[in-house]
Amino acid sequence: MLRRSFITLLACAAGSPIAGRAQHKAMPVIGFLSARSVGTSAALVAAFREGLSETGYFESQNVAIEYRWAEGRYDRLPALAADLVDRNVDLIATSGGPPSAQAAKRATSTIPIIFVLGTDPVELGLVASLARPGGNLTGFSMRMTELNAKRLELLSELVPRAGVIALLVNPNYPGAVGIMREVQEAARATGVEVLILKAHTEGEIDAAFTILVQRHVDALIVGNDTFFDSRIEQFVALTGRHAVPAIYDQREFTDSGGLMSYGTSLKAVYRQLGIYAGRILKGEKPADLPIQQPTTFELVINLKTAKALGLTVPQSLLQRADEVIE
Repeated sequence: MLRRSFITLLACAAGSPIAGRAQHKAMPVIGFLSARSVGTSAALVAAFREGLSETGYFESQNVAIEYRWAEGRYDRLPALAADLVDRNVDLIATSGGPPSAQAAKRATSTIPIIFVLGTDPVELGLVASLARPGGNLTGFSMRMTELNAKRLELLSELVPRAGVIALLVNPNYPGAVGIMREVQEAARATGVEVLILKAHTEGEIDAAFTILVQRHVDALIVGNDTFFDSRIEQFVALTGRHAVPAIYDQREFTDSGGLMSYGTSLKAVYRQLGIYAGRILKGEKPADLPIQQPTTFELVINLKTAKALGLTVPQSLLQRADEVIE
């Protein structure tokens, strides 16, 4: 009798509301969709987790994170986004610029999406406005594209003899047209000739440097692009081998031996992205969270690389630099 009563009690418990809740997700799940590679994203993921922790969420304790990496291959993103939607995640955080955000937007109109972009999300059609995004997307626009004109100015100051400066862009990057337009307009104002080079594979990057050398280009601007960000070692090696002064959008390049970078601190942005994720998990709606834009930018100069290239960095640049690597 006692044994039959115990079995009956278990059966009743299995059908109870408490047991039903136990069958659902034990904690919220964030889908982290990135066009980048895992190897180049450790610091950014750490910053994202830091932001989450500031809102009370800790990975593997009270929130789970499902990571999906496209490894610089934009064509992989739609399938990766669809997989996260099929897994019914509570939120999708996208990394690596417009391709990731666009893939997530096409995959779902209901799951909240937060993004990090280097271009204007309104122009891309991702949100209705910066102040009130509407829909299920919000995030951060780092204004990387419009900063390329400033990079031309800084590079011209460092290499005043430069008559021809190359601009390398990835034609598959949605912001490529804007990057070219900004740099060409700035170049016309200063009288510098700009040579446009394009690459979307490792081999094409090598080929672009061959053309650059053949054309006797004096300096190089590497346009902001997630694929380029995953090829830092290749860029540093090529610019060193061919003695080409180059400026980049992220300090990770200068930390690895690149000459100079000018842009937003990605770590600071990804920390804020983590905070936005936590706020949405707590119930806030993406439609009501304004698109954030940076107000400060980092100028980082690698003095050791400058000396190896035979360049003397003007005191005016050194005084404005946020960090000088020696």
